[in-house]
Amino acid sequence: MPTAFVTGATGFVGINLVDELLARDWQVTCLARSGSNTHLLGKRDVAIVNGTITDADSLRTAMPARVDAVFHVAGDTNMWSRNNARQTATNVTGTRNMCDVALEKGARRFVHTSTIAAWGLIDGPIDETTPQRGGQSWINYQKSKYLGEQAVKQAVGRGLDAVIVNPGAIVGAQDSHTWARMFMMIAQDELPGVPPGAMSFGHVGEVVKAHVAAAEVGRTGENYLLAGTEATMRDFVAEIGKRLGKARLPPVVPLPLLRLVARFYALRAAITGAEPSVTPEIAAMAAKTNPCSSRKAQAELGYRTVPLADMVADCADWLIAQGYLERPN
Repeated sequence: MPTAFVTGATGFVGINLVDELLARDWQVTCLARSGSNTHLLGKRDVAIVNGTITDADSLRTAMPARVDAVFHVAGDTNMWSRNNARQTATNVTGTRNMCDVALEKGARRFVHTSTIAAWGLIDGPIDETTPQRGGQSWINYQKSKYLGEQAVKQAVGRGLDAVIVNPGAIVGAQDSHTWARMFMMIAQDELPGVPPGAMSFGHVGEVVKAHVAAAEVGRTGENYLLAGTEATMRDFVAEIGKRLGKARLPPVVPLPLLRLVARFYALRAAITGAEPSVTPEIAAMAAKTNPCSSRKAQAELGYRTVPLADMVADCADWLIAQGYLERPN
């Protein structure tokens, strides 16, 4: 029975990954911070150990020796500059700690969950050969994820057998905090407007299968883009509205107006201290349209793209089943 050590297992991608590993008869150990909500993990046949990726000593205690695969899913997706220091500690220092301890513990494989955002604010199509510019980005999420990848690649040079996967926007079941927030806003008629950009959407089930394939057959030191279905945000919102029985949806917000709103919210947040729902970082990323190729992951990891309607249905149906949303009439 292969063994796995998983960080970020209480999150959306992490819990789906745990389920995929268990379905394949892996023995799974999950890292959880003290005080984190492990209710869902507690219902699964996994070992839960306390620790945090920003504390290398706690990792040394938590990580089993010679584990077959370390899946480093944990990350900070913050989009507010006030939280940049915390985010850098998690995405950069935490990833470096994970690599160091994995080397010390003799982990046989290391799969790092990065993001398409590591390419930064670039224009045009993206594939694995496109030079990354995340290191020069003013958006700390992009910069910190880029630097986290660099920590992994440096560890590869020291002998870590690591693979990096770069998902786009991930949609599917067991999401209550990421794109699920948009589902809830649409259901409650609280979405003020639709961002003007477009994204690559991937189904969470296929994303986690690609994680396992990366551990089993991915090439050391390689990146694999896990993009998927290209769609505008208008298409995405319309699909959610259709699934939730919403006939009327808000209009697309022109980019200049979105930027103006983001600046206003940022100024208000500086006074109130409350995290804004729209930030300059969110506005900048929402304006981009970067078609992403998943051909490499499809050829080497068996990654599959899924129709947008299917992803939306899986997320909406799970939210309804869990009581987050009411079933449409």
